[in-house]
This record gives sequence, structure tokens and C-alpha cells, in this order.
Amino acid sequence: MELTSQEQTMLDGKEGYAVRKSMEILVALGEIFGAKNLIGVGGVQVAGVSYHNLGDAGLEFLNSLAADGKVKVLTTLNPAGMDLENWQQLGISPEFAEKQNMVIDAFQRMGIVISCTCTPYLIGNLPLYGEHVAWSESSAVTFANSVLGARTNREGGPSALAAAFVGKTPNYGLHLDENRVPDVHVQVNAELTKLSDWGALGYAIGKKAENKIPYITGIKTVDLDELKSFCASVVTYGAKPLFYMKGVTPGAEAQKQPQETLTIEESDLKIAYDAINDDVTNIELVCLGCPHCSIKEISEIATLLEGKKVAEGTELWVATSRTAKQLADKRGYTATIEAAGGKFACDTCMAVAPLKGRFKSLATTSAKGCFYSRQNLMKTKMGSIEECVDAAVTGQWNN
Repeated sequence: MELTSQEQTMLDGKEGYAVRKSMEILVALGEIFGAKNLIGVGGVQVAGVSYHNLGDAGLEFLNSLAADGKVKVLTTLNPAGMDLENWQQLGISPEFAEKQNMVIDAFQRMGIVISCTCTPYLIGNLPLYGEHVAWSESSAVTFANSVLGARTNREGGPSALAAAFVGKTPNYGLHLDENRVPDVHVQVNAELTKLSDWGALGYAIGKKAENKIPYITGIKTVDLDELKSFCASVVTYGAKPLFYMKGVTPGAEAQKQPQETLTIEESDLKIAYDAINDDVTNIELVCLGCPHCSIKEISEIATLLEGKKVAEGTELWVATSRTAKQLADKRGYTATIEAAGGKFACDTCMAVAPLKGRFKSLATTSAKGCFYSRQNLMKTKMGSIEECVDAAVTGQWNN
């Protein structure tokens, strides 16, 4: 891989340990994937924030970088393993909280924005069309490539952090025009009537398209939250972190419709629901916000909970960014949700919090949330926000 004189200087250690280590990571990655050079990035999103995933070895690595490393570009964090302010309310142990705070302290010393959200595009890390970035979280990577038209590979935590210290990333994969061409045409013939249908659609397309880039037609209307849900699901269950949706996403009209065609029918959505939903009635945890809830979703939750109470033996968590929670505070949504017995889970989510063994069953709007909750040994149900709030109020899944 060709390096500029400045890049060689960084690799030689002239800018300190963190930059040298970062260059070693980026050069190794570039050589593995055949990159010819490094390319500048406008921003970075770092995963590997939860102590639950990092452990002591990961914490030690972060501290070694934080000793002399400062990020060169706007860098935000993926969710942590707990709500950084109200972790006790969510049943997190003091021992875990201490370690998680040490992780956050290391990132803070690096100059990273302590955002702790999987939706960085909703809190200010918003790349332009065609801009190169280095993002980690799978749903955010898919959203950036597809909905925003930015360019990023799905980075690992260390490679994203390395890009932040250097301000560059290897120029391969989805940074290159030739690797952003759709492989398969997906015609959607099914009606999508609720938020969870987009998770089911992502499951169906992910399973059928496998490791291909879909060019999707047949979508009549879609909003941001539905796209957010679809991005999380389609990449969790199979396809590459890029899709084109005719009439919706930027750059779709410039692409040629692939000859290989798949269709998605109502029966495919039913197959998705059957695969995601377990045989369970009693619901112990309702968790909304995977990816993190937008202020619009929080508003809907508050409206549905007005004058109601969460059932005894059931918990309702609203996972969102700290920024969205502050808006909810001002709009009165927080007061309504908490008066009903709901809890906000800022800075964290069901995929990275230490939840194994705490709950036996989960209801959510998120296909991705179900995927990760099963790894935490929970039985899962996926439905609309209304169906999930009903499950929280009754303690039962009623459809």
C-alpha cells in the first residue's frame, strides 16, 4: 500500500504511540483487502464501547491509546453497557458500572464525543452524500451508505478507532464505485403497515439476497424510522450494508436494475414473523429502541401510555440517545412514560447490556433486537409500538 510521507512519519511513531499503533492497524487492514492507499474521512463512529463486550483486556487497550492519543476528526460512540446516569434503576451492578465508567473515561481522554448511540446521524454525526467515513455499528453503516449516500465499510471497533486517530481509512470495499453496484433486484409485493413489518422485510431480503447488494422496487411510502428499522434488520440477517430503494434512496436512479430478480410476497413476511416470534405469552421485558428511538417514536410511546400503568412483573425500557431523552424531557414525554412505570435506557441497548439471565421473554419492534436477545436466552415477540406497549401494560402478548 502506498503511503504519503506524512503517513510514513505516523507509522514510524513520530506522532506518538496511539497514532503509530493506529497506522499499523490500518496498513495491515489495507494490505489484507488490497487497498492502494489511505483516504481521508470526515467522521468516525466507534463500536466496542460496552464493558460487557470489551472486558479487562479491551479496557487495557483503550487506556494504552488514551495515554497520548487524540482523535483528528469528529468521533462518536456506539451504545455502552448501561445508562451512564441511571444505571442503578436498570439493575446494573456497581462492579459493572465502575468498569464501564473507566471505559468511558478512556474514550473521553481521546477527545471522543460521549454520545453512546447507534443512531449517530440523529445527534449530529451526519455525513454528506459521497463523503467517506469510518463507522462500526452495522445498522448505522447501512443507514450511512444507503439512506445518506455516504461511503463506509463496516469497521471493527479497533479499525474505526484507528481511523479516528489518523483521520484516514484504507480505500477499499464500499469506498470504491465498482463495489457499490447492486447485484440483485428485489421486487416487494407485500403491504407494509406497521414498523415491525420493516424488520420482517429486512429479514426476508437479508435471507434471500444473502451477501449481495439489493436494488429494491415496489416501496410506495417510507419514513425515517421505518428505514432505520429496515437498515438494522437487513444487515443482521444477511445482505451487505448497502441497498438501493427506487424512489427513496439517493443514487438509486443512477443504478442499472440487476437482471437477477427476487420477489417478496406477503408469505415471506409471515415466514419472517414465524421465524422471529417464539411461542411465549407472558412478557417480562418490553424494550423499544433498537436502533435507538427517535423523538417521534418516544412521542408515540408517551401517547399510548397516557393514563396507563406498566403491569407488575413486566419492565418497559425506552432505549434512546441522551440527546433525544433531553428533548423528551422538555416535551413532557419523559414524565408521561415514567408516570406509567416505564424507564428510559439512555446510552445503552438490549444488544450490548449485560441482560443474560435477567429476563426470560422480550417484546420489541426490532428484528435485530430479537436476534441479540435470543443470544441472551430470551424468548422473543416482534410487533408494532402499539402491540409492544399493550404487552407492557397487560404483561401479555395478545396477538
